[in-house]
Amino acid sequence: MGTLPVPIVITQHMMEKFISILARQITQETGIECIEGSEGLLLEPGRIYLAAGGSHMVLRKSGQRVTIGLNDGPPENFCKPSVDVMLRSAVEAYGGDIMAVILTGMGKDGLAGSEILAQAGGRIVVQDQESSIVWGMPGSVANAGLASAVLPVSGLARAVRGTLLDVSARGKS
Repeated sequence: MGTLPVPIVITQHMMEKFISILARQITQETGIECIEGSEGLLLEPGRIYLAAGGSHMVLRKSGQRVTIGLNDGPPENFCKPSVDVMLRSAVEAYGGDIMAVILTGMGKDGLAGSEILAQAGGRIVVQDQESSIVWGMPGSVANAGLASAVLPVSGLARAVRGTLLDVSARGKS
């Protein structure tokens, strides 16, 4: 497939001191540069952006450019960074032209953002209960009827790849 035709944005509930370690590990495992989101950083296709610990990551559109903003607002769903905060801002920046993947995790962070994304026409894929350590986050989205697919962790990469191939094909036509 070559270079990713889109940026990938990740919000992970993790202590601040471990974010840079996770970014390095993602880069090593995928071969795709993963960097910690910082204020004003331009989103570019072919890169992975990881939410900084201790701040909400928001996406801001100005003309054709989308940049990262850091928001020091209160935790949402007991989380900071919060998936809901990121998804709301992503829909503001990109409309429904988004694919969200909700993985194992406690609570329901991502549910409210997924509702907004689904209303905008976006695609949401969640990890199934059997392969999840904790099915809170993906389960809340699946049980609300918002998931386009509920897949084992082993099937998620195929679903993302299929969507990326569709994006790539649309860009060439």
